[in-house]
Amino acid sequence: MPELPEVETVVRDLRPLLCGRTLKRVERLTSVSLRQVWRAAWETSLVGQQVQAIQRRGKWIVMTLSNASLLVVHLGMTGQLRVVPADQPLESHTHFRFALDEGDLRYRDIRRFGSLQCWPDRASWQRQLAEMRLGPEPFGVDPDDWLQRLRACKRNLKATLLDQTLLAGVGNIYADEALHAARLHPARRACDLAPAEAERLRLAIEAVLTRAINKRGSSIRNYVGGSGLQGGFQDEFAVYGRTGQPCGTCGQAIVMQRYAGRSSHLCPVCQALE
Repeated sequence: MPELPEVETVVRDLRPLLCGRTLKRVERLTSVSLRQVWRAAWETSLVGQQVQAIQRRGKWIVMTLSNASLLVVHLGMTGQLRVVPADQPLESHTHFRFALDEGDLRYRDIRRFGSLQCWPDRASWQRQLAEMRLGPEPFGVDPDDWLQRLRACKRNLKATLLDQTLLAGVGNIYADEALHAARLHPARRACDLAPAEAERLRLAIEAVLTRAINKRGSSIRNYVGGSGLQGGFQDEFAVYGRTGQPCGTCGQAIVMQRYAGRSSHLCPVCQALE
């Protein structure tokens, strides 16, 4: 957490609250390095700049400023990026405060796995993405390209879907939900899928993520959107976190097993391992 639907929700919440607004002041409130060493040059790059656009790439929030520099935020496991009134008391674990021409943009992260990075231009950020080999977005993926990607992967499906070089943005929750929707066991090898199974999975991923975005993502622990509202997709989980509860399709009890070092929730009937 947060995964693609949660990050997309934050981006959509922040757009009307931030686009056209000016960053008046930057305060680093803790000694947490957040993966990129804090530099005085950040203030030169950020202060006085207007937020022109906010986009999502994978699980990253990308803010483009009027001087063409980028403020890139990864929420990690517990990150929150919100616009709040300037006089609202600071919550614990608030690491950055960006004073706006009205209100504050604040970054809070309890477990400190998130990151803020400042890039001088989009080209430098794109080079970073290329080094990471970040995969395509999971919407509108070419079916033939998708099939070839799966055939080149000898790992199990759970590990495959968590691989951000294959597809950007999918994490533990939505991997489980998509595999159930596609009626595929997480232990199946990606390279062994028949073309029809690969297409079922491609469509299931897109459908599950789309529904989750429409529900503002899933609020399980600390996640809230950019306006402070929670998500609602957790109320529609078919398998994730439902160990021992009946499958909504066949009534069999949901089980939890571990694949790729992560807990995986599945229905042993609907997702039988053939």
